[in-house]
Amino acid sequence: MAETASICVIIAAKNAADTIEIAVRSALLEPEVAEVVVVDDGSSDSTAEAAERGNDATGRLKIVRFEKNRGPSAARNHAIDISTAPLIAILDADDFFFAGRFSRMLSDNDWEFVADNIAFVDADTVAQAPQKLDRFAENPLYLDLTTFVDGNISKRGVRRGEIGFLKPVMRRSFLDKHRLRYREDMRLGEDYDLYIRALALGARYKVIHSCGYGAVVRGNSLSGSHRTEDLRRLYEADRALLKDFKLKPMAAEAVRRHEQHIRAKYELRHFLDIKNQSGAGAALAYVATHPLAFPAIAGGILADKTERWRNPDGVAVTSSGDRLRYLLDAPAE
Repeated sequence: MAETASICVIIAAKNAADTIEIAVRSALLEPEVAEVVVVDDGSSDSTAEAAERGNDATGRLKIVRFEKNRGPSAARNHAIDISTAPLIAILDADDFFFAGRFSRMLSDNDWEFVADNIAFVDADTVAQAPQKLDRFAENPLYLDLTTFVDGNISKRGVRRGEIGFLKPVMRRSFLDKHRLRYREDMRLGEDYDLYIRALALGARYKVIHSCGYGAVVRGNSLSGSHRTEDLRRLYEADRALLKDFKLKPMAAEAVRRHEQHIRAKYELRHFLDIKNQSGAGAALAYVATHPLAFPAIAGGILADKTERWRNPDGVAVTSSGDRLRYLLDAPAE
């Protein structure tokens, strides 16, 4: 283990037996990694055993099992609490690091959060992905609260690529100083909530464009599905931020835009839930008693109905013709 090792990589996993070995191996290959903590969050498959197969016998891997599923926030919080490294990095159980990821991220000390670019890799081409990416110059920038929040408002017809996908390395000292942890009542947008609170508290969030994180795109990904209740908790997190912090006007307006964006998604999903469970009459009765929800519901239904007309081939709009799609655009080196 390198003497410069300073990072704890946290992997919260549920039923990830098919993918987690690659994730663990990619983390342990990085010389800056002092610990890899896997929390098996109530899996019904052999997730823990698959994680152990990625072990490199250096003593850096720790695997913890929850008997019952407690959600990614609880799993990550537990991993933070039982780890000791001064820096914390999150790795999803079906993703991986490209070789050499952390060397550029840790080259300077001018941040509390630092993230790099992400390459989106189709699940069936993971084995063909290059081991290391040097395509982009670093081109560092700092995210303020307004930019970060606006970067998390998704657009129809564009394959998902919000700034919230970024996977920063975080300073434990900043998290501990401000008692920041993931909200365990959230199962959607828990990362977003942590980052906006950190930014509101003055965190320097640095982003470099060089790429070291591989996000695997799967049709059955848990991140692609969520409950209606999860949407409600997400827009309530925006409301809590506005209540708990005195934000600058531009930042507050951005948070309100995000809250309205998520609230509109919630209203449409809630309407469809009522329709599916109790019929069209009950759904229309809900609209009649909640007239403020009508624009979001009508707009969402119209957008869904015209989606195929606007994008007839079902192909998401991307900004790159490369085999890999990147979250952040940057000039080639």
